[in-house]
Amino acid sequence: MTNQNVDRNEIAKFEALASRWWDPSSEFKPLHDINPLRLNYIDERVSLAGKRALDVGCGGGLLSEGMAQRGAHVTGIDMGEAPLAVARLHGMESGVNVDYRQITIEELAEDSEHAGQYDVVTCLEMLEHVPDPASVVRSCAAMLKPGGHLFVSTINRNPKSFLFAIVGAEYVLRLLPKGTHEWKKFIRPSEMSDHLRHAGLEVRELTGMTYNPVTKVYKLGRDVDVNYLMHARDIREA
Repeated sequence: MTNQNVDRNEIAKFEALASRWWDPSSEFKPLHDINPLRLNYIDERVSLAGKRALDVGCGGGLLSEGMAQRGAHVTGIDMGEAPLAVARLHGMESGVNVDYRQITIEELAEDSEHAGQYDVVTCLEMLEHVPDPASVVRSCAAMLKPGGHLFVSTINRNPKSFLFAIVGAEYVLRLLPKGTHEWKKFIRPSEMSDHLRHAGLEVRELTGMTYNPVTKVYKLGRDVDVNYLMHARDIREA
């Protein structure tokens, strides 16, 4: 892994928790809670039925299975062996067909059978866990068909995000295990926009995601101070 865009420590974090990935009351409860929001956000903008989709950093397969259930032909990739094993097992139990592969997006982009073949590429809650997020974005862009769509989500880098995403989520509310995130790896929307534009993509939309600790409900809106999603499109004509 030394020459790959992979952080061994980050992989180890999710390897250790893999068996609880599909437990909605586990450390992955926030992912279960936001998954319908993420899935609807994507489906409303591209209509997943019949589309070929690639889920980068798929983990245990929550989003991958969701897109497949909406009618997409899904490939999920991750570098965690244990989460992929959980994803494959859950797919067999649920009857949802997803092609899971243990490979980096950079390596997959070098495969002529896959590069430029996807209508939709998703990379959600993953970019803040890699050494070089710009490299991931470039490789995601290389996977798109002309006119294809890329969806990314991550965490903004500012004092508020440190307070909410680390102190609040990991230490006060205990929504996430301590040490899940490193503030210095968070990505400002302006930085993400630069990564997307340099990869030949046009930013179409920036949407925030907020959590209400009283109602325990997540919602999408204009507040991008902490969590946000970004929708970009390949500028080549389809």
